[in-house]
Amino acid sequence: MPASFERKITTREALAQLRASLPGPVVFTNGVFDILHRGHVTYLADAKALGATLIVGVNSDASVRMLGKGDDRPINNENDRMALLAALESVDWVVQFGERTPIELIEAVRPDVLVKGGDYDMDALP
Repeated sequence: MPASFERKITTREALAQLRASLPGPVVFTNGVFDILHRGHVTYLADAKALGATLIVGVNSDASVRMLGKGDDRPINNENDRMALLAALESVDWVVQFGERTPIELIEAVRPDVLVKGGDYDMDALP
């Protein structure tokens, strides 16, 4: 029997249908989140503080390999990475994306707030 937090793991299509009923503001962030650590957890808690609903997009295993992070990456598979994120109190929904970037997912979800880590160039964001 799946753990209760696994209900937070959804598909892009289901999330797009849910979007109108989600409490706002809706916050979106994304990442690989391989080997979840304190910095990730703090980042996600800070992102959640910016709105009422936090959606986390997670790179699929194939997407991680497209990013050139190494042949041995990800260390944790996509299902395990999504489950760990879903178990966090700050995270409301977890959804996978298979592209190099989350642009298509962002367009489907249309968040009110887009949160990115400090390693991103603001001019390169959608």
